[in-house]
Amino acid sequence: MAFADDRYDTMSYRRCGRTGLLLPAVSLGMWHNFGTFADHDVCRGMMRRAFDLGVTHFDLANNYGPERGSAEERVGLILKEDFADHRDELIISTKAGYRMWPGPYGEWGSKKYLVASLDQSLKRLGLDYVDIFYHHRPDPNTPLEETLGALDLIVQQGKALYAGVSNYRGALFVQAAETVRRRAWSPLAIHQPNYNMFDRWIESDLLAHTEAYGAGVIVFSPLAQGLLTSKYLGGIPKESRAADPAGYVKVSQVTAEAVAKVAKLNAVAMARGQSMAQLALAWTLRDPRVTSALIGARTARQVEECVGALNNTAFSAAELATIDAICPA
Repeated sequence: MAFADDRYDTMSYRRCGRTGLLLPAVSLGMWHNFGTFADHDVCRGMMRRAFDLGVTHFDLANNYGPERGSAEERVGLILKEDFADHRDELIISTKAGYRMWPGPYGEWGSKKYLVASLDQSLKRLGLDYVDIFYHHRPDPNTPLEETLGALDLIVQQGKALYAGVSNYRGALFVQAAETVRRRAWSPLAIHQPNYNMFDRWIESDLLAHTEAYGAGVIVFSPLAQGLLTSKYLGGIPKESRAADPAGYVKVSQVTAEAVAKVAKLNAVAMARGQSMAQLALAWTLRDPRVTSALIGARTARQVEECVGALNNTAFSAAELATIDAICPA
């Protein structure tokens, strides 16, 4: 099956910091929707539909599943099935930092772990290199220079084209960026933090720093794992993440206060001719320092809805003031 000839006509591509890399404003992540128990045809349909819509960036990590490693394995199969002739049109990213195998070398940020983990990821993905490789979380015990030196080594070896970090707070990111600058190592091209209307920490603690050091920002959980959609306005649906015992959203998080805020935000979305999810995504992209918003869809239809947010990304001062009143920084 061929892909759409017009796939690049409407997607917005944003420069990733001061690199030459352009990322789609909406990227597709495989955190908890491509694992062992996922439907392969549904996953394949999501990736194909995303690419037809101009989504060129697929984001993974070594531990994505469940089970750990299974999302990379599934994506590797789909890349072979459908994207073998389109590798150079894609940005594939993965990460390492969380627990992957037993023993003292199976997690965190040592050179031993990062190099071994990426080698395993490449085998699962069936690729010679990834476009972006991230250190997934700060390591309180390994010297930062060792972790960053491992990222530089990986880039120099050609196993990744760009290096990044995820979940680093502002001060640590500055320390990391200064370290690679001082050592003339591969720069940190991108940062992946969580960011949404309910969690606005990057506005005061990160964005000024990523801008100063020329790093792009791709935000995860822009929909707060589904809380910033309309799905919980009438209760907790059976197929929602909050209803899944293994899910990352707990019933206790769907509070009356949160639902009341979403109801007010949904009124703003309806006035803009958007769904609640589209409003939440467009809002994260209002700041030009945010390169891309990372979605975690479960169906091709959800991918379409999320990409549809790009049809209306401009906000009036009154709309922003209303949102700030509901969800203050």
